[in-house]
Amino acid sequence: MKLKQQPEDFVVEEVAQFPLDGGPFATYVLTKRSLGTPEALDKVRKQWKIPLHAVSYGGLKDRHAVTTQWVTIRGGPPRDLQLNGVRLEYRGQASRAFTSDDILANRFRIVLRDLAPQELQAAIAALDEVKQWGLPNYFDKQRFGSVGWSGDFVARAWCLGDYERALWLALADPHDSDRAADKKEKQYLREHWGDWAECKKVVRNRFRRAVVAQLADQPGQYRRAMAAVRRDQRALYLAALQSYLWNAMASEWIRQRVPPEDCFEVVIARWTFTFYRRLNAQLLNEFRETQLPLPSARCGVKTGPVRELMERAAAELGLEVRQLRIKYPRDSFFSKGDRPLVFFPRELAYQTGGDELNPGKQQLTLSFELPRGSYATILVKRITEDRSSENAPSLEE
Repeated sequence: MKLKQQPEDFVVEEVAQFPLDGGPFATYVLTKRSLGTPEALDKVRKQWKIPLHAVSYGGLKDRHAVTTQWVTIRGGPPRDLQLNGVRLEYRGQASRAFTSDDILANRFRIVLRDLAPQELQAAIAALDEVKQWGLPNYFDKQRFGSVGWSGDFVARAWCLGDYERALWLALADPHDSDRAADKKEKQYLREHWGDWAECKKVVRNRFRRAVVAQLADQPGQYRRAMAAVRRDQRALYLAALQSYLWNAMASEWIRQRVPPEDCFEVVIARWTFTFYRRLNAQLLNEFRETQLPLPSARCGVKTGPVRELMERAAAELGLEVRQLRIKYPRDSFFSKGDRPLVFFPRELAYQTGGDELNPGKQQLTLSFELPRGSYATILVKRITEDRSSENAPSLEE
């Protein structure tokens, strides 16, 4: 099975309710193709010479896709903008910045390609199960893009106060997605780590150069250099660790309650988590009502089975929950709140037909709406990666 064979196979529309009541915040709808949200907005900022802190949006949208989302720019120009892969449509002025709280849902249209007839039938059968019993609300691999070949989390070292390790992971740890220039710079940093004067001569990437320049001026001051990392990038590091811990908690919660014969395992990024096929009426009601807290030292759950789950998940990474806090820089912190254990796609429908890009194969076109924060790619994994089925498709992105 092929997902995102072309960007138009994965279309996302952000559904929002945002008052255009006049004010200093220019409001736009951003449409992007084959770009991540930060990269698309970097293009806009460069074109209009807009500072980073002036731009606000509700969430990160998929890179290999065609997506639309709301954006505000304080003091932004009241006009449209068209760039390569990016379109901004001006909608009016607002009295405040757009945030994730303004998102009502995300609407999807996804085409799964290169399916054999038996694979198509297995996916359709799984869709019927999802309609009835929902699926785990896991964070998907998009959340873990900051984790490199080491498998270590920047935020893990950061929480432990090992600022040098955190910066090494942020600046020098290889990633599968690294471009040629990034590979070269990271290799140089690994080979010359600590020789910051020489590194400063070589490193050109703006993100890495800001940190290297700080260390060249103040060698050994890794704690202070952490503040040279862009705040939005630091937030991604924290989100990756917190999302992994939440997934680990949810996976164990499901394993403890669902009979083994109704469970199967799926790989998300580099870790394996438990999915279920079906639930009895009692578990269905329980799962619908269950919310698990986002792990952090600020979490209000101090005792009981949920806290025990949280501590076990943290211990696997050599942490305690009380250590899930950031001492410096003080403008970085873990999110606080609860996340539903499961989700149910709304208005879930599908169409089948021949695959024009892969002759002789079938395609499955899905349309549905998800609550804010849930991942469409988790639904795709659910209906294509049940390895216990001999007809299960093999996911290829």
